[in-house]
Order: sequence, then structure tokens, then C-alpha cells
Amino acid sequence: MITNKTSVSIVVPVYREESNIKPFLKRAEALIEKLQLPYEIIFCLDPSPDNTEKVIHEEIKRNPKIRLIKFSRRFGQPAATMAGIHLCKGDACVVIDVDLQDPPELIEQMLDKWREGYYVVYAKRRSRKGETFIKEWISYFGYRVINMISEMKIPKDTGDFRLMDKRIVDELKKLNETHGFLRGMVAFVGFKQTYIEYDRDERASGITNYNKYLGSLKIAFNGIVGFSIRPLQVASLVGGLIALVSFFLGFWFLFQKIVLHNELTPGLTWTIILITFFAGVQLLSLGIMGEYVGRIYEEVKRRPMYIIEEMENIQR
Repeated sequence: MITNKTSVSIVVPVYREESNIKPFLKRAEALIEKLQLPYEIIFCLDPSPDNTEKVIHEEIKRNPKIRLIKFSRRFGQPAATMAGIHLCKGDACVVIDVDLQDPPELIEQMLDKWREGYYVVYAKRRSRKGETFIKEWISYFGYRVINMISEMKIPKDTGDFRLMDKRIVDELKKLNETHGFLRGMVAFVGFKQTYIEYDRDERASGITNYNKYLGSLKIAFNGIVGFSIRPLQVASLVGGLIALVSFFLGFWFLFQKIVLHNELTPGLTWTIILITFFAGVQLLSLGIMGEYVGRIYEEVKRRPMYIIEEMENIQR
């Protein structure tokens, strides 16, 4: 239940966003202050070559409710987001990007849904301004492929923009995974969840630090490898079917040679095609296994997801 004592944490991962900090704060602060709720805004900063850090420090002097987590090197947006989640103190935690593609004003609707008893309220995109057809196509099919083969059903057409109850945050802290795939982890935790729909805007300014195509593919691989073993099962099935087909082909050639006494001279072209096909299947299977072995390798090392160099206005 939201009361005038309810506190809200807004977690904002940033890298090379000096031109977006002030416009974001202007809109976010206006909303939260209108709601008259205690709040904190946590910027999670990968060390940037521009003046992002300087701008945040200036804003902290103006508003002590703004906080900063700075990492020792660039760990990436998923790790930065998880650091903010781990260190936030609010009764509700909102994760949002600083570029204003996700409107801060939606937080009010998220809080309304939270008041109704939902533990997670995520934002579902109706449309995406400023994105190419290829990017939209990758996103559209990526979510559907993930949900087709994954044990966890990840909401379609969503990003990390969401509100989470403190209970969800506490459960996320217990997970020891290092990939930082927030969408999958929140789906894994469960509890009562819902969504609100919105039209995603273009960036307020600057250029994205996120690779439109490779980044989307990486997210898809995280969702598949982190939450499903079906690719391994498919690789085994394909291998078994090829072995079965090869057995019957061998039996057919022997039958032709021994029973029918036919002279068989396999064509060079077909030989090359078959060899290439089998080699491709083997390499694909090895690649799939490599993704899982690589994930195991990353997890068993138990290295920290992030290393904090500096914090301001934050107590552990």
C-alpha cells in the first residue's frame, strides 16, 4: 500500500549521457515531488570519457536525494543496473534509462498498479520511434523465440523499465547469477505481475551507447542460454537424426552392392555437400555447447558482477 511515507528508489544506469542528466532530472523530480513521496535517484555510472560524472556531482549539490555509484571500470549496463538494485532503499524500485525514451511520467501509473497489489509493473512498448525495421524485427522475433524454448516466460516487447516491490528486490539479491539479465530474473522470481502499455520516444539527445543489432542478439542469447537447456536438447536430437539417416543410407548402399549387385560410384558433388552439411551441424552443436560451457565458466569463477570505486550519498 502506498502512503505518504512510502519511499521510491529510481535506478538509472548511465554512460556518456552528460546532455541527458538534467532533462531527465527535471521530469523525474517534478513527477515524484508532485506525488509527495520520499525518493532517491541513484545514478549508476560506468566511468565515462565525457562530463557525465561532473554533471551528476553538480546535481547532487543541488539535491541531496540524488545519489551516485561509480564503478572502477566499465562493467556494462546490466551490471550497473543490478548494483543500483542491490543498494537501493525504497519500498519500490524503478529501473529506467536516462535518455527519456522511457517517459518518467509513467512511474505514476506504475505506482497506481502497485497500489492494486502487483509486485512488478513493467512497461510494454506499443511502438518504437526512431528505430529501424531490422531492429524492430530482431526484437519482435527475439522475444518470441526466447519464450518458445525457455522455461521462463519473459514478457514480450519489454525492456528493463519497470517498478519492483521491495520483496522482489530482496529476492533478486539472493540470485548469484552474473549475466544481469533482469527481465529473465524478474520472471524467475515470480509473484503477481502486470504491465502498462506506452509508445516509446526517440532519445532526447546524443547517440545511443547500445549496439542496435549485436546488443539485441546478445540479450536474446542471454535469455536463451540463461533460462533454457533446449538448444542442447535440439543439438542432441539433430545429431541423433543425422546418425539415423546415415545408418539407413549405409544400409541402402550395402543392399544395392550385395543384393542387387549394382556398381555404385558416389558423385563428388554429393560427397562434398554431405561432408559440408555434417561439418556444419557439428560446428553448430559445438557452438551451442560452447555457449553453455562459457556461461558455466563465468559462473564458477564467482567474480563480482561489478566493483565500486566511489559512492556518494549512499550507505551500504
